[in-house]
Amino acid sequence: MPKVKKNRSSAANAAPYSATSSSSSSNYTTTTTSRNGGAQQAKVTSGGSASLITPNTSIGQHFLKNPAVVTAIVEKAGLKPTDIVLEVGPGTGNMTVPILQRVKRVVAIEYDKRMVREVIKRVESTPEQNKLQVIQGDCMKVAFPFFDVCVANIPYQISSGLTFKLLAHRPMFRCAVIMFQEEFALRLSARPGESLYCRLSVNTQLLAKVDQLMKVGRNNFRPPPKVESRVVRIEVRKPPPPVNFTEWDGMVKLLFNRKNKTLRSVLLTKTTIRMLEENMKTHEALQGSGGGAGGGGGVENIGSLGDMNDWVDEDGDGDGDGDGDEGKNKIKGNKGKKKKKEEDSDDEEMMADGNSNSNSNSNSKNSNSGNAKAESRVRTIIERVLSEEKYVSTRTAKMDIDDFLELLAKFNAAGIHFA
Repeated sequence: MPKVKKNRSSAANAAPYSATSSSSSSNYTTTTTSRNGGAQQAKVTSGGSASLITPNTSIGQHFLKNPAVVTAIVEKAGLKPTDIVLEVGPGTGNMTVPILQRVKRVVAIEYDKRMVREVIKRVESTPEQNKLQVIQGDCMKVAFPFFDVCVANIPYQISSGLTFKLLAHRPMFRCAVIMFQEEFALRLSARPGESLYCRLSVNTQLLAKVDQLMKVGRNNFRPPPKVESRVVRIEVRKPPPPVNFTEWDGMVKLLFNRKNKTLRSVLLTKTTIRMLEENMKTHEALQGSGGGAGGGGGVENIGSLGDMNDWVDEDGDGDGDGDGDEGKNKIKGNKGKKKKKEEDSDDEEMMADGNSNSNSNSNSKNSNSGNAKAESRVRTIIERVLSEEKYVSTRTAKMDIDDFLELLAKFNAAGIHFA
């Protein structure tokens, strides 16, 4: 009988969703879900060898291999039999199947075409088949349908964008249970005075209540990511606060550029005054033409809050890089020291700006006289608002949501706008 030469590469080159069953009872297939809907599939033979679908780490695929974590996430979602669930990244369906058994319907959005086929195969010829709808595409580009609860195990590079896309979704949903990179998750619920408190914290807590549910160690994934993970629950505030979200974020972003400095140090630099002067002129022109200055809490502006690749530690005293790249999220002490020196130089610049600006009327008698007067007007308004005792030594890092809302209202009433 002629010997058959084994092809060592045949298993690796096989289609990721090809049939792996055989007549031998010693062959079987296992699958696990992934952070962005990828899957881990193994064909195990009697000899103990296995071939796995290679995770695409460039799109954030790290396969969740612990079924206890899946069970815990489903339990903490608080699902009801009448719920419609939006699942982002269903993978092979390890979390999809138990969700389907508890709810009315699941709408799953999956980027990886391989995983679309896997999750559909998972429920074929089962009672859950007609309860599942799978949409193949990028969840950041696909229009979300109506849903009651969102369950998501996502690639971490879309964390910020997905969070604010959900918060902008209408009609409002009951809650979202999502796995994030640990640092990102902790920033979502950070409180004033804590080192992780940042622009992301303020913008999220303005619109939602965030609860930390559980920590998920890196060894629960294959391959292990370079960071730990956390599952959080996000509950949207109903109704949303009556604030212009674009203007709100303009102020918050400006203040968190130097969150450990006083408000006066941040707002009285020449660059900031010139920016606020231009905004004032624009709003006055709109009011003069009958267009109005805009306002209110239009939900179409909430999505703009998610454009924050700089969500990490805006004043340079923390870790991370904000783009979801797990390998870069380390504390950089030298960077923090450098940023600190920059803050000190900014204070000196602010004082120098004040001295030069106080003499601007005498030094600019021609074409710059109008700008000098406008800058002087903006400076006067800022100093008047910040002269209140509560703002004299206030620093952004210590302010809560109510403080920001009150400050924005006072500046708007005085004619100062941040967008």
